[in-house]
Amino acid sequence: MSEPRLGTPRLGFGAGLRTPHLPYIREHRPAVGFFEIISENFLGCHGGRRSALEEIADHYPVVLHGVSLSIGSTDPLDSGYLRRLKRLADDVDAPWVSDHVCWTGVLGINTHDLLPLPFTEETLAHVTDRARIVQDVLERPLILENPSSYVEFRASTLTEWEFLARLAEEADCGILLDVNNVHVSAYNHDFDPEAYLRALPHERVVQMHLAGHTDHGTHIIDTHDAPVAEPVWELYRTAVELTGGGAATLLERDDRLPPFPELMAELDRARAVADSVTAVTAGGGHG
Repeated sequence: MSEPRLGTPRLGFGAGLRTPHLPYIREHRPAVGFFEIISENFLGCHGGRRSALEEIADHYPVVLHGVSLSIGSTDPLDSGYLRRLKRLADDVDAPWVSDHVCWTGVLGINTHDLLPLPFTEETLAHVTDRARIVQDVLERPLILENPSSYVEFRASTLTEWEFLARLAEEADCGILLDVNNVHVSAYNHDFDPEAYLRALPHERVVQMHLAGHTDHGTHIIDTHDAPVAEPVWELYRTAVELTGGGAATLLERDDRLPPFPELMAELDRARAVADSVTAVTAGGGHG
């Protein structure tokens, strides 16, 4: 099984750390490989929630997942935000920090949404330069995620997967491959999700996300409020085969949260998928 690049550790299978689950996690210390926090929920956070995070970080690896970097915006990078992000990453000894290939606003306005980019050579050069700067400031790998999308730019001259692949190589950063987002965007824009996966530099995939969505028939919305759908599980198997099993897998759930043991059951399914791929590979077969 291959190792992710960028000097990142293999963290295995983890879950998003959500406030309602904190008491259960602190009491039971479930068998997960790591937790992922939404960075903005803990920037400048003090009191009980911060104490709980520090306690959990004493027992588990913690990675940061942000929604405000706005790597694709034309606004200057927010140096204050980056300093706070680095401080938080240092405090929990995060092996990497992730965010999205998107922009979230302009002229100092944060829309609190992950807005799509035009996939052009000019955009690629702009985002590449900014990703390099961010990694220099954070002094740890930056892992960039493919967001779900609902509209496309006519100006785009590259596919999303071409853009993401070149960005990872040219910025020397990692990829957070959100398998659910690939499925959602493929459905909305009518492209082949497996072709997307096969076109990526698989050694750059440091982490993967699994999540649920809402299918409206004509389109799919990435809602993170339901169990992982069967087509996403099938796509995940392909992703594990292609990446060699070295990437960390994270189960995201942000709304309609079930009890934590129910999330653990879904995470166990991800482990089972990865184990079955490993067994086939070890036996010389094909998955």
